[in-house]
Amino acid sequence: MKIYAAAFAATLLTLGTAAWADEPAAGEAGVAEASLDIASLRLALAGTWEGELAYLDYQSGEWFGLPMDVTIEDAGDGVTIIRKSDYDDGPAVGSVRIVSTAMFDPENAAEYVGTFRAGRPAELATYALTLESADAADSWTMIATTEGTDGGEPARIRETTVRDGDTVITLKEVDPANDGADEWITRNRTTLTRVAE
Repeated sequence: MKIYAAAFAATLLTLGTAAWADEPAAGEAGVAEASLDIASLRLALAGTWEGELAYLDYQSGEWFGLPMDVTIEDAGDGVTIIRKSDYDDGPAVGSVRIVSTAMFDPENAAEYVGTFRAGRPAELATYALTLESADAADSWTMIATTEGTDGGEPARIRETTVRDGDTVITLKEVDPANDGADEWITRNRTTLTRVAE
């Protein structure tokens, strides 16, 4: 299953794809309000996170999760973040590390993502980013969409990332191009909590 930094992101991926800012001090309301844009909210995700990568069992309707650790780094150029995700995929696969580098293009509200995992070809994708809502630097919803593949077949991919304080949840959905239906299907969900430093 492919994991991206958007949603990182959210994710980044998307899940799963941003750096996380501290709460503004008293008297900094103007600064906080001015930073409620996609570029700033992405960079405000920098830090260490832990949680799980969960998959939905379509038969039972239950979620099954794998423990996951994520580190997000601000590359220092104002637009690029680096995400390292680690999880254990069971005895047949073992430990997995996925590294993604995501650069934001503010003029086009696009994110260019390169994803790397040992034993697999590098993956490149371009996501359209939409800030659906933003009440504060740690309270927002962002949607990343792209045209890609799912199970080797063409599909639209959507990653919805919701930040609520020190918790970030990214839901990945797909809409297969050849199934004759215009319907989003849930693929996985990443739930992360910031680790106190």
